[in-house]
Amino acid sequence: MTQQELLTNPNENINIASIVEALRDVRLSSLEHRHRRNNPPKLPARRALQIVVDGLSAALFPNRLGAPGLKDEGIDYFVGFTLDTALRELNTQIQLELRYSADTEHDKTPSVEAALLKTRSFAQTLPNIRQLIDTDLDAAFEGDPAARSLDEVLVCYPGITAIIHYRLAHELHKLGLPLIARIISELAHSATGIDIHPGATIGKGFFIDHGTGVVIGETAIIGHHVRLYQAVTLGAKRFPTDKHGQLIKGSARHPIVEDHVVIYAGATILGRITIGERSIIGGNVWLTHSVPPDSQITQAQSQDNQQENVMNETSSINTK
Repeated sequence: MTQQELLTNPNENINIASIVEALRDVRLSSLEHRHRRNNPPKLPARRALQIVVDGLSAALFPNRLGAPGLKDEGIDYFVGFTLDTALRELNTQIQLELRYSADTEHDKTPSVEAALLKTRSFAQTLPNIRQLIDTDLDAAFEGDPAARSLDEVLVCYPGITAIIHYRLAHELHKLGLPLIARIISELAHSATGIDIHPGATIGKGFFIDHGTGVVIGETAIIGHHVRLYQAVTLGAKRFPTDKHGQLIKGSARHPIVEDHVVIYAGATILGRITIGERSIIGGNVWLTHSVPPDSQITQAQSQDNQQENVMNETSSINTK
């Protein structure tokens, strides 16, 4: 075969049919392994949910995230049309998740009305979501001397992008739609490097500065007016298992961060511990114990405490 022929038909010497057959065999074997029937229900689609989030964001902030050239007299029409489009698509995705969940749990097929009810319930939360995001914008503007305007914060800050996704996803998570909620959170994770589980509970006035590498676990509880910097982890210290060695899902395993706490870059806070209100956690601190309100924890203090904990555990073992 000449080079020209290879360029015009690069798959000439590839046996596509045999690869398709082999992939079918693997797929069917996988279905049998998972005890799933053939032709399982479709999952909600990432691309469709990205369009939903973009539409909802535009409806929440039409002057900044909406159509260019939008005039005051046309805002309500734009918001109504955009919401209708986004919510229709969201309803379709909710139907897909409910069918998937019913198939996985061997439950009865959910009704179309069930998806519509969840869509309506979510839509009613949008004004409150907008109010919460306004407090997040204020916190970012007031907490960052480099911020020149609220508009700059809204359109430029990755922390705000991640928080908008989280606020939307959290409401869907509360409505019993964990898969859609997780997909929306992962869209923000992919775009910003900020990983906020939609099951986490976060109060008003939340600010993530810079943001890359921030991780907030499923059962974390964050109070009002909390500020995090890049590479902060609010994670689990250990993962409890049942008598069969299987992970126990949903157990409270992430930190509680009370109001007005600041956590600087690179800090790692693990386990179901409490960071008391108005505390300051320094950069690169490794923390696995609760601290009272108004604490100031530095890396040196954290290392000393960890050594003390190891000595106490060793002493306890020796006395048994």
